[in-house]
Amino acid sequence: MSRALSEIRMRDPFILEASPGKFVLYGTTDPNLWGGPATGFDCFISDDLESWDGPLPAFRPPAGFWADTQFWAPEVVGRDGRFFMFATFASADPQAGPRGIQVLVADEATGPFAPWSDGPVTPRDVPCLDGTLHLDDDGTPWLVYSRGAEGIPGGEPGISDGEMYALRLSADLRAPVGSPALLFRASAAAWSKPLWFPPGVEPPEQLNLGKDPLFTDGPYLVRSAGGSLQMLWSSFGDEGYAMGVAKSASGTVAGPWSQRDEPLWARNGGHGMIFTDSRGVSRLVFHWPNDTPSERVKLVPVEITDDDIRIS
Repeated sequence: MSRALSEIRMRDPFILEASPGKFVLYGTTDPNLWGGPATGFDCFISDDLESWDGPLPAFRPPAGFWADTQFWAPEVVGRDGRFFMFATFASADPQAGPRGIQVLVADEATGPFAPWSDGPVTPRDVPCLDGTLHLDDDGTPWLVYSRGAEGIPGGEPGISDGEMYALRLSADLRAPVGSPALLFRASAAAWSKPLWFPPGVEPPEQLNLGKDPLFTDGPYLVRSAGGSLQMLWSSFGDEGYAMGVAKSASGTVAGPWSQRDEPLWARNGGHGMIFTDSRGVSRLVFHWPNDTPSERVKLVPVEITDDDIRIS
C-alpha cells in the first residue's frame, strides 16, 4: 500500500538509493520502541521519495538472537554486491550484556537481513548506540557511535556528558580492530543543553530526568566536494531535540572536531542523515517532531560546502 511520509510513523530514518531511482527507507519502526518485546525493522520503497510502498519486513530476529528489546536506528550501505545494516540492539536480560551495535547482511536492500557480526562490534562492557559507517580515503571502515549519558535508556552510570566515539572495523565489517577513540563530548557544543521535553509532551517512562544529562546520538558523516569532513549529530537545545554540525580539522575521523555554534535544526527534531541522490541533490532526512507516537520522516533540502552544512 502506498503512503506519504506524513502517514509513516518512524524515528531515526535512513534512506538508501539501492539502484538509480529506487529508494529504500529504513528506521526505528517498532510500535513500542522504548521497552517491551521488539519485533524487528520494517522498510519502505519508492521511486520518487514521495509515495512509499510498505511496510516490508527487512529484519526479524532469528531464534536464539541475543537481543529482544529496543531495536533502534538501522543504517544500510551497499558493499561488494551485498547490503550491510548497522543497528542498535538491547536485551532485557542483564546476562546478555549492555546495548550494542551489531552488523547484519542481506543480498537485497529490502532484506531479509541476518546477523553478520558475532554479536555487537562495540565494546561488550559499556552501553553503545547509533552506529554509522564511515570510510577513510583509503577505504578503511570506521564505526562512529555514541555512548549515552546516565538517565537515558541504556545510558551509562557515571556519564553525565554524552560521548562520541570512532572504532575501526575489519575489512569484512565483522569485527572491531583495536580500541575505540573518543571524538568529543556533548558539552563541546555551546548549543547542547540538558535533556528536557516541551510542556505537554510526556517523556518515555524509562528516562530519569533528575540526572540532568547532556547526551549525544545520531551521528552521520559527510564529505564535501572540497574534501572537508563534517558530522551531523543530535542532542537537546533550547527548543528541544536538535541537530548540530561538527567539522574535522584534519579531514579524517580522528579530528580534532570543532562544533558549529548554533544547531542546524533546533526545533524538536533530530537523528538525521544527509541523503544525496544519484542526481546530486542533497536532503536532510530526520524525524520530526520528537514526540512519541507522533514522529514522522521529514526531508529538507541542504547545501554542503567545505565549511558548513546549511538548510537551503
